[in-house]
Amino acid sequence: MTAAPIAAPADAVRVPPSRLVAWGARLFGAVGCDAAEARNIAAALVDANRYGHDSHGIGLAPQYVESVRRALVAPGRSPRVVSDTGALVALDGQMGFGRTIGEAAIDLAIARALAHGCAVVGLANTHHLGRIGQWGERCAEAGLVSIHFVNVRSRAWVAPHGGLDARVSTNPFCVAVPHAPHPLVLDYATSAIALGKTRVAVDEGRELEPGLLLDAQGRPTTDPGVLWRGAPTGALLPFAQHKGWALSVMCELLGGALTGGGAQDGRFNDTIVNNMLTLAFDPARLAGASTLEREIATLAGWVRASPPADPGEGILLPGEPERLAAAVRDRGGIPMPRRTLAALDACAASLGLHDVLEGPTA
Repeated sequence: MTAAPIAAPADAVRVPPSRLVAWGARLFGAVGCDAAEARNIAAALVDANRYGHDSHGIGLAPQYVESVRRALVAPGRSPRVVSDTGALVALDGQMGFGRTIGEAAIDLAIARALAHGCAVVGLANTHHLGRIGQWGERCAEAGLVSIHFVNVRSRAWVAPHGGLDARVSTNPFCVAVPHAPHPLVLDYATSAIALGKTRVAVDEGRELEPGLLLDAQGRPTTDPGVLWRGAPTGALLPFAQHKGWALSVMCELLGGALTGGGAQDGRFNDTIVNNMLTLAFDPARLAGASTLEREIATLAGWVRASPPADPGEGILLPGEPERLAAAVRDRGGIPMPRRTLAALDACAASLGLHDVLEGPTA
């Protein structure tokens, strides 16, 4: 089963990534971010689009803007150090933008892991951290292996295994390993499909595969609209039944409880509050970086020798689908459903910005 978008809708408009970044930077500047923060947030969202994860892409911009308007996230914030014992650090994100706060937290984890060989950094109370793979990639670019447990204190969207209504959120999990020419990255929600992918499916006017969703009465459905038509809503299911559910519980405990941000209890419905526990360590102080690279090559050669189930597709390692998507979208533009573009243009217009995205791309 795959939760990836099937194909761009027939009426999609392809927009160059650079145009989306410039547009997003103006948007976030209009809500109070300085130029550097505004561009950083926009570039991170568009990178998610480039990598094929439209659920975490620029389509989230109206939600971010609404959170600023409601004082649920604040531009220009920095994380506050709660405790610091060298290799272990606890931070409070003070509800700053996740891209800004997450970058500061990960850069601290990198510095401490390089100094001590390993580091554990707990980050509590930040706005949406976006695609968690970006933080694993940042660690890997510094030569570090990293593991990230994230919980989401927002409206509950995911049913527990054996349950019929939503009790937790999508709780991402990520592991990243340094490798050339790009890191190997495992990054996925513990739900059967990321919440944002249901929004993308609604915008594209398509149903989802069976086994991903329950409707408001707890019945299986393929209609993503059950999450977006108002209360009562349906629920996502955990991936792999009890396996995804168990990992989600661990994300609640490690990402939420241990960081001080708290586990899900149904009280946060207005915005996305993320908490993340990051473990980063230097492979050079274990078997060695060169040994790791050699073993990756050995494993890759062995698994790629398996006859492919689809002759048109080879065996891919974690992180490779994203690079393939980026190569295509960097050349041909990012496919944007017209419904998504209309929402982005309306958001910009509400801030007095009139450089619409639905117009000519030249």
